[in-house]
Amino acid sequence: MVLPALLLSGLLGLNPMMAAATEAPGALPPPRLESAISVEEALTNRRSQRAFGDAPLRLEDAAQLLWAAQGITHPDGRRTAPSAGALYPLEVYLVAGAVGTLPAGIYRYEPRHHRLIRSGAGDQRHALAAAAFQQRWMADAPAIIVIAAVFQRTSRKYGERGQRYVFIEAGHAAENVCLQAVALGLGATIVGAFSDIAVKRLLGLTEAEPILLVPVGKDQ
Repeated sequence: MVLPALLLSGLLGLNPMMAAATEAPGALPPPRLESAISVEEALTNRRSQRAFGDAPLRLEDAAQLLWAAQGITHPDGRRTAPSAGALYPLEVYLVAGAVGTLPAGIYRYEPRHHRLIRSGAGDQRHALAAAAFQQRWMADAPAIIVIAAVFQRTSRKYGERGQRYVFIEAGHAAENVCLQAVALGLGATIVGAFSDIAVKRLLGLTEAEPILLVPVGKDQ
């Protein structure tokens, strides 16, 4: 069931009468709940894209992609991607280089308030591409979404099998991003080849472990 825009604005901690306002530090434009592209069309058109043009990513589109990965969709805190035991181990980061008026930097997405918390300054796309075993094409994307996880959140309940559940959840979130990209007229791909240590150091991760990277942007 699609939630009405006013209800979802309330869930995200936004004033329904000021849903388009973004003056608050880190606040993101509210997610769009309808699209002219069907799920079937998005599935048909989804392709892995590794070449990106110079066009920057709109802040509205970045917000939509982050919401697709882990946005809140229910008053009890349920999200766009299923999670074993509703334990939500995933942490989503945006490595922004050319995203609207957003200063280049590293940002953590906070689903509860649909906002960004900056954790690092400067354009780190080239550094992240280098950490991905010199896949330099990644740095051409205006933004790279990083999906990481705190495995203990799930393993505390499910033991060793919890690790499998976390990887399944990360796959759900990543596919959400890829399908949302299609609906926005963007391209994306999933990257799993990188140095865990280098990515953790670059993003300043302590508890969370990086699982995959998703460069996203316009085609050439």
